[in-house]
Amino acid sequence: MLASLALMILVGLSLASIVEKLKLPRIIGLLVTGIVLGPYVLNVLDDNILNISSQLRQIALIIILIKAGLTLNLKDLKKVGRPAILMAFLPATFELIAYIIFAPMILGVTRLEAALMGAVLAAVSPAVVVPRMVYLIENKYGTKKAIPQMILAGASCDDIYVIVLFSTFVTMVQGGHVSVMNFINIPVSIILGIGLGMIAGLALAWLFKHQKIQNSMKIIIIMGLAFLLMSVETWLEDYVSLSGLLAVVSLSCVIKITSSLSTSSSLADMMGKLWLFAEIMLFVLVGAAVDIRYAFATGIAAIIMIFIALIVRAVGVWICLIGTNLTIKERMFCVIAYLPKATVQAAIGSVPLSLGLSCGSMILSVAVLAILITAPLGAIGIDKTYQKFLVKEII
Repeated sequence: MLASLALMILVGLSLASIVEKLKLPRIIGLLVTGIVLGPYVLNVLDDNILNISSQLRQIALIIILIKAGLTLNLKDLKKVGRPAILMAFLPATFELIAYIIFAPMILGVTRLEAALMGAVLAAVSPAVVVPRMVYLIENKYGTKKAIPQMILAGASCDDIYVIVLFSTFVTMVQGGHVSVMNFINIPVSIILGIGLGMIAGLALAWLFKHQKIQNSMKIIIIMGLAFLLMSVETWLEDYVSLSGLLAVVSLSCVIKITSSLSTSSSLADMMGKLWLFAEIMLFVLVGAAVDIRYAFATGIAAIIMIFIALIVRAVGVWICLIGTNLTIKERMFCVIAYLPKATVQAAIGSVPLSLGLSCGSMILSVAVLAILITAPLGAIGIDKTYQKFLVKEII
C-alpha cells in the first residue's frame, strides 16, 4: 500500500509538472497517472487503496469544500440572487433533455435509457470547478460581480439535483415505482444540508469562542465534524434526503462569519496546504476509476453526443444569466466553467452496468469518454480564459 501511495505521489507530481510546462492544467497529468497506474492499464496500485478509493476521493472533496466555505463571501453570493439558484439545476436539466432527445437517434438507446444516461452525464465536476473558483475568489477575479461565487454555489447544488434524478431513473429503468417524494427530496436535501451545517458551525463557533484552541487544532476539529456530517447523509438516506456536501460548505461559511479575518484567512491557508496532497489523491484515483477499455467502445457517435449535450448545456447556462449585468465574455466564462465532468461520472458511471441493465455498457462508455474529454477541456478553458474574460477587482 505504501509503495502504491509513493507511485501515486511521485509519478503524479512528475506528470503534473511536465503538463504544467506545456501550459496545461496539472490535473491532466494526475488523471493520466491514475489511468496508467490503475487496474485497467498497468494495474500496479494496491487493491486496498482501490477498495477505499471512493472514500479517499470524498475526503479530498471535503477538504476543498471546507476551503471553499472559508473563502466564500455570503454577502457577495446574496447579490447574485436568481442566477445562482438557476445555475444549480437549469444547465443540468438542459443537458439531460439533450440526451433524452438525441441519444436514441445517435446511440440507439430507448428514451428511458437516454434519461438515465443524461442523469449520469449532466453533473458538473466540483473537483475540477471548486478549487479553481476558490483561486479566483482569493485573487479577486470576477468577484465584483460575484461570478466565481455563483459558479461555486451552483456546482455544489448541481450534483445533488442530478444524483436524485439518477436514482429516480434507475428505479424507472428497473421497472420500479417512482413517487413525487423523489423530486421533493431535491429541495429537502439542500435545505436540510445547509441547516445542519449551520447548526454544526454555530456549535463550533461557540466552542472556539469559549476555549483557547490553536488554529491547527481548529482545522482538525472542523475536518472531524465535516466527516461526521458526510456520514449523517449516509445514515439518514433511508429516511430523509440530506446533502452532506452542502452541510460541509455551510459549516465552514459559519466559521468564516464568526471568526476574525486573520483567523479565517489562516484556516483557509491551512486547508490550501492540505489540498496540495488531497488534489493528488483525488485526481489520480478518479483516473484509476476510469475503465479505459470502454473509452472508444461506442466510437465517434458517443463523442458527437457528448458535444451536442454540452452545446445544449451552454444554452441553459446562458439562459440563467439573462437579466444580469454580465458582459458577453463573462457569460462565456460561466459556460466554460460548467463544462467539466469527472467526480460524479467516476462514482456512478458504472452503476447501471453493475445492476445488470442492458444500457449499462453504453452509459459507462459515454461516461468515460466524457471524463477524458471534458475534464481537461473545462480545466484548460478556465485556466486560459479567466484573465481575459474576468475583471480583476482592485482593492
